[in-house]
Amino acid sequence: MILEIIFWVSVLLILHTYLFYPLILSILILGRKKNDQLYSFDNKLPFVSVVISAYNEENVIAGKIESIYRSSFPENSFEVLIGSDASDDQTVEIIRSFEADHPSLRFFDFKERRGKGNVVNDLVQNAGGNILILTDANVLFDRDTMFGIVKHFKNPEIGLVDTNMINKGMKKEGISYQEKAYISREVRIKNMEGRIWGAMMGPFGGCYAIRKEDYTAVPSNFLVDDFYINMKVFEKGKLAVNELQARVYEDVPHQISIEFRRKVRIGTGNWQNLRTFWRLLFTRRYGFAFWSHKVIRWIGPFLLILALISNALLVYKSELYLITLIIQLSLILAPLLDLICKSLNLHIKSLRLITHFYSMNLALLFGFFRSFKTIKTGVWERTERG
Repeated sequence: MILEIIFWVSVLLILHTYLFYPLILSILILGRKKNDQLYSFDNKLPFVSVVISAYNEENVIAGKIESIYRSSFPENSFEVLIGSDASDDQTVEIIRSFEADHPSLRFFDFKERRGKGNVVNDLVQNAGGNILILTDANVLFDRDTMFGIVKHFKNPEIGLVDTNMINKGMKKEGISYQEKAYISREVRIKNMEGRIWGAMMGPFGGCYAIRKEDYTAVPSNFLVDDFYINMKVFEKGKLAVNELQARVYEDVPHQISIEFRRKVRIGTGNWQNLRTFWRLLFTRRYGFAFWSHKVIRWIGPFLLILALISNALLVYKSELYLITLIIQLSLILAPLLDLICKSLNLHIKSLRLITHFYSMNLALLFGFFRSFKTIKTGVWERTERG
């Protein structure tokens, strides 16, 4: 009986976080109105500070700056603060080449490598805007991105607004299609969480906005700064929402090894954040989303292991458990089959999706154990993309 409970609870929790929870959201959102307290261009818009931490971004930083200044948002209503985190390529020179034409661009050349969170903390202290747009150098804006984010801050209850991350540069040889599918699904889930409860569980770190008064400096050794900032907004009783019309564009990584390293870092940072914000699990507004969308997913590797072991010990009990064991073993072996197919230049999306799922959970497992080590710095290597 105990083994059966372990097996079915593990399976149901996995199904809940990946399948049932999005279905529940799609039901709860019916009849829900979007935030209707919005700025228009006829209103006096708040002054905005666009904040960018850049480390060796010579390939993308010019395009990023150009995309900001092509915005429909009035140029006299925003400034751009860029901090170089001890870049040793041409990033500094490229940024300085824009200063003459754009007086609102303020550049900070930090000589010591300290990590994104620490650079952002310093830039925020120097920001003059009431609204901060925190964004990465490789994430491009369209004309209406800035206004799409900022318009929600007319509602005083909203403390943070996320964007709609759209991925480009797909290649069938790697995991880019699977990563794009995952991110697109996450955008929809976060949008529904925001509309239902104002409890969007973590923005995409590539671009989101926050009131300066609600910004909390990220600890110097934290590896996932965006989730930390989001949860601090919740501690203040504010809301976080996602705006699908505020589109931003980013290449996705193709190599599973590169994405695996990124997800190990994120997994490590997730546990740092859980130890900091566990009390929010038991709040009425944020708790269900926090459990369902994040915590159950973070313990997913352990649930998969428990489901497999308990299933193997129950296989003698009935044919049902033999069937479920065969299904589990087939899924576990699918990445090996995917690897063989890949060596033959065969790229089967369904197999690659299973590979992506198990690699993501393996990275979460590594991140869990890594989180028990002393993490002295928030410095990490950025993910190489297309």
